[in-house]
Amino acid sequence: MDAVEFCRWLEGMGRLNGEQIALAIARLGEVGSRGDRSAEVEGSCPSLDPGLDEASSTEEPRRRRALGIERDVLGTIGEHKVERLGCAHCGAHEMIGWGRSHGLPRYRCKSCGRTFNAATKTAMARLRKKDRWLDQAQAMIEGVSLAKAAERCGVHPTTAYRWRHRFLSAPALDKPQMLQGIVEADETFILESFKGRRSGLAREPRKRGGKARHPGNYFENVPVLVARDRAGATIDAVLPEDTAVCITRALAGAVSPANLLVCDGGRPLRAFARRAKIPVRVVPAPGKPLPGAPDIHINNVNAYHSRLKEWLRRFHGVATRNLPNYLGWRRTLEASAEQTNPKTWLLGALGLGPYQQ
Repeated sequence: MDAVEFCRWLEGMGRLNGEQIALAIARLGEVGSRGDRSAEVEGSCPSLDPGLDEASSTEEPRRRRALGIERDVLGTIGEHKVERLGCAHCGAHEMIGWGRSHGLPRYRCKSCGRTFNAATKTAMARLRKKDRWLDQAQAMIEGVSLAKAAERCGVHPTTAYRWRHRFLSAPALDKPQMLQGIVEADETFILESFKGRRSGLAREPRKRGGKARHPGNYFENVPVLVARDRAGATIDAVLPEDTAVCITRALAGAVSPANLLVCDGGRPLRAFARRAKIPVRVVPAPGKPLPGAPDIHINNVNAYHSRLKEWLRRFHGVATRNLPNYLGWRRTLEASAEQTNPKTWLLGALGLGPYQQ
């Protein structure tokens, strides 16, 4: 291989994906073990393209991430998740290392004898281009649009949409098991949306989303229940109907007679508390503290409603079928707060979110 051909080979390394990098390293090791050596090229390789030096400088951070993510970040995250949750098949915690595959360490369970990795039986299983997962995680933290996320990760917008909801599958289910002490609960209503559907609508399409004819509990609005304790732990759910039965399904086990439920007097919430024998205090709307009882209010849950709706506004409407994923997205951001970073978000996407931790 002459000097020019060697330089072209080096310059093409920046476009390799994670699997190709691993294969190249293994092949170079084989060549080195045989003692085959090509002529050494002294000095730096000349640039074959006038704009190549500038492009190389901009691609350098991505190259470093591509080289290091599978070995360091994914390996560490996967090991942490497996240590906490055990075997993906049977839950046992006795396992041994079983090599690597596609950038993720594999393990073999001593109990059931099956092999697995950190993504097994999660929405992230078999998801490709692992060298770009951290870029996608950062896009999730910032809440950027699909177009910007696709540009950042170097994928098609359709792929960016699919990645978004694959990354949100686990956070949508990551909720606290129980709420503590005083629990504030209230419903908010979000306009029903069939965004993304081209046919089969149950009504005439609205121009640019539109507005409901009436606010509150109306057939054009979707009820969203939010229950939040004073420590910030939050449970939310999209309700099929604003009834005591649906609320019971959403809060079963999380709110018990050991709690004090505070609400604004809605009949479904009061009926739920009465049936579950949970002490309840009713505050008049909009939920300010009662005279002589400064701790009895629903200001926290009302503030959460405001932050949620303000945050959703950037997406210019959310399809109702995807609303649980977006609720989990916001809930994870609130639970992680200042500790949110691409590594923790990726860990949550693999099934070990902030509430599970």
